[in-house]
Amino acid sequence: MMKSVWRAVIEVGFIVFLFYSNLLMGEFERSGMGQKRGLAWAIGDVFTVANFEIAMIAALIGYGLFEFLRKRF
Repeated sequence: MMKSVWRAVIEVGFIVFLFYSNLLMGEFERSGMGQKRGLAWAIGDVFTVANFEIAMIAALIGYGLFEFLRKRF
């Protein structure tokens, strides 16, 4: 039981990590303000409550989808 819980935590955490790294990279693209305002500003702009809610919802949906596909195929 604990093994499956840890597996879920790791997979959801990895999806959240990918979400935030994508947002942070977007701040340093040509149109992002991260290049002008710096890393500290970009981190503050990315780590918000709204972004965390979106990341968790997307991670839980992604985890559910992968578990469904893993059991089905």
